[in-house]
Amino acid sequence: MNYLAHAFLSRSSPELLIGGLLGDFVKGALGERYAPMVRAGILLHRAIDRYTDAHAIVHASCALISPARRRFAAILVDVFYDHFLACYWQRYADLPLEAFTQQVYATLLPHTASYPERLQRMLPRMAADDWLASYTEIESVDAALHGIARRFQRYPRAAVLADGVQELLHNYAALEQHFQDFFPELSGFVETAQREAQSAEVNAPSLQRLA
Repeated sequence: MNYLAHAFLSRSSPELLIGGLLGDFVKGALGERYAPMVRAGILLHRAIDRYTDAHAIVHASCALISPARRRFAAILVDVFYDHFLACYWQRYADLPLEAFTQQVYATLLPHTASYPERLQRMLPRMAADDWLASYTEIESVDAALHGIARRFQRYPRAAVLADGVQELLHNYAALEQHFQDFFPELSGFVETAQREAQSAEVNAPSLQRLA
């Protein structure tokens, strides 16, 4: 999933939200680099990515991508699913999309100096142009894919991402249905993972006494 979905799925606390967005920028072991709930957000991000990458519906979406761009299908589908989440936002959230995204930026921006360099550079532009809410527009999906292509410009084969929006336009109805089938399952997975994490945290002292 892409930025909007990760923000939505980690919205239950400010620290979890920060970790949910950091997940795309922080790799490897976390150690003690971040506060516990921020680390939990990063780990939740990774769990969401694993669940998504392994899901049969997502595999079906990736299979729709033309052979020329198939190696980048997962990247394309992540962005396309954010488009559908933005379009169907009111189905999943009570807060209007623009109000939610402003809350996200207000949570993230005060801590910019502590983020990895690429996120430090990107976040002010993301907030100023409200990238997250703009995913409702095909033009913004196109702009996002051009940006990803520029980021991977040292890999010549990634140039096909620049006009990857054509995959969305050619397969719109099928991808839309895939998203609508998949996202409730992903949301259920996240709710279960958070309940289990909270239960483990509550039970930790008793488990330690039994050890």
